[in-house]
Amino acid sequence: MRFLKEARYSLHVAFHPFDGFWDLKYESKGKLRIALVILLAVTVTMILKRQYAGYVVNFNHPLELNSFDELKYIVLPFLLWCVANWSLTTLMDGEGKFEEIVIATGYAMLPLILIYLPNMLLSNVITLREASFYYLLESAAALWFVWLLFIGTMTVHQYTVTKTIMTMLLTVVVMGVIIFLGLLFFSLIQQIVSFVYTIYQELSLRA
Repeated sequence: MRFLKEARYSLHVAFHPFDGFWDLKYESKGKLRIALVILLAVTVTMILKRQYAGYVVNFNHPLELNSFDELKYIVLPFLLWCVANWSLTTLMDGEGKFEEIVIATGYAMLPLILIYLPNMLLSNVITLREASFYYLLESAAALWFVWLLFIGTMTVHQYTVTKTIMTMLLTVVVMGVIIFLGLLFFSLIQQIVSFVYTIYQELSLRA
């Protein structure tokens, strides 16, 4: 019962973001477990969308689909956004804690579920001429998500509109930097392992 009440509050945040995110931060009405459930639900929604969207708008090959890819496309960007935003706002006098950033980002993703699921069903009954309505709803979901993320970021860190926009753009840049450094690190580790293995082979042959 308590879980359902907390879940319903996420709808309040989606439709009343200014009040919702304010209460999320200062009244502690936002819950980490709800944010993680929404993240899981978005991942499942994207998997279903890729597999069961109508052929008019679905260009994925069924045999090439891999459900685990959604972890790269949904969960990894989610974590990167939270880490990058927390790292950046710590240096820019942001008031948000890491947990608050995770909660706000998770709650902001709710429109992706609210629109993508019925839109997936709609895609199975529309014609090619009506596909524009499908893409219109897709765009509406993305804009709604960005709007909630903007309000959540501004409220959690107590920023002005201009500083919030600048912070969100810089967060995307920091995400790119983190990805670059991560790839560089794994490449370096791979080269070290290969070098050590080569030396081991040389020593084994000489012995």
